[in-house]
Amino acid sequence: MSTADDLSGRDPSKSWVAALIGWSVANQLIVLVLAAALAVSGWLAVQNTPLDAVPDLTDTQVIIRTDFPGQSPQIVEDLVTYPLSTNLLGLPRTKDVRGSSMFGTSFVYVIFEDDVDLYWARSRVLEALSRLGSELPKGAVPQIGPDATGVGWVYQYALVDRSGNTDLAELRSLQDWFLKLELSGVEGVAEVASVGGFVREYQVLLDPNRLRSYGISIARIREAVRAASSEVGGRVIEQAETEFVIRSSGYVDERGDLEQIVLHAQDGTPVLLGDVARIIEGPALRRGIVELNGEGETVAGIIIMRDGENALNVIERVKDKLAELQRGLPEGVEIVTVYDRAPLIEGSVEYLKDKLIEEGIAVALVILIFLLHVRSSLVAIITLPLGVLGAFLIMSFQGVTANIMSLGGIAIAIGAMVDASIVLVENASRKLSELEGKPSPAERRAALIEAAQEVGPGIFFSLLIITVSFLPVFALTGESYRLFSPLAFTKTYAMAFAAILSVTLVPVLMLYLMRGKFRREQANPLNAFFVWAYKPILHLALRFKWVTLALAVFLTASVIIPVQRIGSEFMPALYEGELLYMPTTLPGASATKMREILGQTNRVIMTVPEVERVFGKAGRADTATDPAPLTMIESWIALKPKEQWRAGITIDDIIAELDQRLKMPGLVNSWGYPIKIRMDMVSTGIRTPIGIKVTGDDLTEIERIARDIEAVVADLPGTRSAFADRVLGGRYLDITPDRSELARRNIDMGVFQGVVQTALGGMPLAQSVEGRERYDIIARYDRPFRERPEDFEQILVPTPTGAHIPLGELATIAYAEGPPMIRSENARLTGWVFVDIAGRDMGSYVSEARAAVAEAVDLPPGYAVDFAGQYEQMEEASARLAIAIPAAVALIFLLLMLHFGRLDRTLIIMASLPFGLIGGLWAVWLAGYNLSVAVAVGFIALGGIAVETAVIMLLYIDSEVRKAGPQTRTELFAAISRGAAMRVRPKLMTVLTIFAGLAPIFLTDGLGSDVMRRIALPMLGGMASTLVLTLIVIPAIYYIRTGFQLSARAENNEDSSISLKPSLEGDTQ
Repeated sequence: MSTADDLSGRDPSKSWVAALIGWSVANQLIVLVLAAALAVSGWLAVQNTPLDAVPDLTDTQVIIRTDFPGQSPQIVEDLVTYPLSTNLLGLPRTKDVRGSSMFGTSFVYVIFEDDVDLYWARSRVLEALSRLGSELPKGAVPQIGPDATGVGWVYQYALVDRSGNTDLAELRSLQDWFLKLELSGVEGVAEVASVGGFVREYQVLLDPNRLRSYGISIARIREAVRAASSEVGGRVIEQAETEFVIRSSGYVDERGDLEQIVLHAQDGTPVLLGDVARIIEGPALRRGIVELNGEGETVAGIIIMRDGENALNVIERVKDKLAELQRGLPEGVEIVTVYDRAPLIEGSVEYLKDKLIEEGIAVALVILIFLLHVRSSLVAIITLPLGVLGAFLIMSFQGVTANIMSLGGIAIAIGAMVDASIVLVENASRKLSELEGKPSPAERRAALIEAAQEVGPGIFFSLLIITVSFLPVFALTGESYRLFSPLAFTKTYAMAFAAILSVTLVPVLMLYLMRGKFRREQANPLNAFFVWAYKPILHLALRFKWVTLALAVFLTASVIIPVQRIGSEFMPALYEGELLYMPTTLPGASATKMREILGQTNRVIMTVPEVERVFGKAGRADTATDPAPLTMIESWIALKPKEQWRAGITIDDIIAELDQRLKMPGLVNSWGYPIKIRMDMVSTGIRTPIGIKVTGDDLTEIERIARDIEAVVADLPGTRSAFADRVLGGRYLDITPDRSELARRNIDMGVFQGVVQTALGGMPLAQSVEGRERYDIIARYDRPFRERPEDFEQILVPTPTGAHIPLGELATIAYAEGPPMIRSENARLTGWVFVDIAGRDMGSYVSEARAAVAEAVDLPPGYAVDFAGQYEQMEEASARLAIAIPAAVALIFLLLMLHFGRLDRTLIIMASLPFGLIGGLWAVWLAGYNLSVAVAVGFIALGGIAVETAVIMLLYIDSEVRKAGPQTRTELFAAISRGAAMRVRPKLMTVLTIFAGLAPIFLTDGLGSDVMRRIALPMLGGMASTLVLTLIVIPAIYYIRTGFQLSARAENNEDSSISLKPSLEGDTQ
């Protein structure tokens, strides 16, 4: 190694990257054709990239819904959910099997590992279900849910009758048998779920006195009704060379058909169903109610999008279809949009599109101001969109959707993407300005190639380091991975394309665009000012190099202050332009009461001036993706545009005002954003930021523990609401048969249960077929005979001899408490405490809550308490990042060693990482942000940019030292001063473009800006401290290191000259 190389390191113009630059310049046509191909294919990819508001954060999961009409949660759990859960536990690559048993319905969620294909998962679940065979009771048929995810609810509409001529039953029939069927065929729609109104059914209301007088049992009624609605075919007959198909019609299609059903005949006189029962068309039992704007009940449809579809396109197709179908509705009936994700998608994409344009303009201005050469700025302006289009091309192949996170990756990469163009153009501009007179084309070409080869390799490796620095994001798992991987993918792709373009296309564009007269650096007053201001500071730093180093160490140590005070959270909330209000009522509330509460809350919500529309739902829609019990309310609150809000009011103020107005007895309020809560509910089953899970074997004990926990956490500072799921709050009327009495009367248990099921439950017995519509036919005792427990005692149970025994003689009837809903996880019973927090970070809150619960709540053997929800995700993300970030630092170290080939240079550059932390951590703390995965992603991005800034500084100092070849400390001082001071321009330009690229995110509000700001702020704060310390501290460290090398070399020279003297004297003798 030569002496100069010993001090300044390898000459980058001799590297393979420099050779690639030379090849690109020699083969300009190939480079330009490839660039044009990239532009065209990238543009096509942009057109085909699916759009959505946020990435889909839900797990790969399959939902199995099983209807078991009329059965209590305990029966559903024992006979359906538990057998299903245990059978599905052994499926390959499953993480959890969650069960939920409620009145008449079972939901089982099979959650698979992150990288499992949804359709593979569905096929494995179907295989498992096919093996169940006869394990499930008759009438309980498991159905696999739609191939959709938690973000599948993209659009909701309500049917509103303005004329008053169409009742809720007719509206529901229009929804079920007209709109639903038509919309199900729209491309991209997985399912259309109906909710609200009344489903029609034929009700056969029996009079027990007449049954007794005619001697007719309920079993006979069941048989007669089941046989009454059917049609059969009798093959064909041939007459006169024509074939006639024989059919026998017999479907019930009106009330009169049921009244004519014959039960038995005596002496030619029939006893008809109409003789023993009153037959009406009435509403079926309902588990879902919807209400709009506090104006009254309505009927709604929910569009559930198929997994992987373009949400915006699906919504547009649905809207077009609804506009067509409007003509087929009765006069006065309108379709009203009550939830539409399209404005959110368009708004978030528009916001980031505007940011990209603003950032591009800002970057061009920075170049123009510093270089005062319009065509030079075109080099960066041309390469920037090419890098972005390249990122879209890979996104399209990979199936990454364009959303606020993937577009945000490009937004935060823009500043760094143009760094290569800036450094190359600036160096070329300096070289050209130093040429005397009017240079010949050959001289100009040689100067441009030399400029590119001098700094190109260094900047290429810098961009490569920024690309690599984002790899820790791919080590995340679960929700945090699904949220940030689109951002990491797009930033990585954009930076990778920027690195490739910097050593291929940029040198070629420089040849074409960098023509004409270039001013010397000092001729620009801005450059002259910065150099004039910087030189004295630099000289001071170099003279007092140890003091400078001590100051840097002291500043780095100062980060202890913000580190100790910053809170932690999983993710800041993504403002979606709408709110979701989810209060929980006490269990056991009836459908009538829930309708009343829903109307009251909606009317109160509409009194807040910022609210445009409120659509409330109590209970569940007719879909496997909605596991809500009747006592759970979800109200979608559409807010007016922010410019129409009262002055100075924020979203938090609106939530606080609504929360205050809605403090009603028996309601526990919870607030959030629709997409986020729906994803949380479907993926974790928890609708609040923190869920405390109690697992065990006995529901009574689980209830006690959950209530104790609720009492403890309710008193903690920062608790907005705490609600223990009432595991045993349901109201039951238990009928307990006396087995000995049944045996004495020779009554079979099946007959007894069948009477209870039919007389009280009203089980569906047959279906009425009316054209394309189908309605259930049920039979039960008329209302006057089943209103009170005393009435139940008079229900008649037939004996084999034809006698009828009152039920009161065969069983005891009593009120009891029981589970309104039973939850399980991996076949273990669970209870939950839902905690919503306000004005406090999640990390410290959970630490305090965990300690308080451990101290105050006693756990019996076999029971466990676990904190889940977003906190669980936060802990998992922290654990992953603790391994991934050091791994990325090691990879950056390796890349720097590959480029510089020297440990001292690599360590000098690695010193920029703690420098970046100083500004980043102070900025986050002063802004009042908590440490979250978003902030961590910002710091990861900062690491790469900080290293790049240091590389550029070292690149120029090394270059100057290599040229000067200093022999003394004075010469070294002068070379370092020149290398640092005369290169202020490119360093300021690169840092300012990064600032200019990120600043627009802070200047304007937009959808997704909350998350983007938390990513950008550590980068801005860190870049400020990195700039100052790079300009001052790195030259000082360099001076210390090379000063030692000079001293060591001088000593070696003295030793060698002393050892040479005797030998020379010997030669002369």
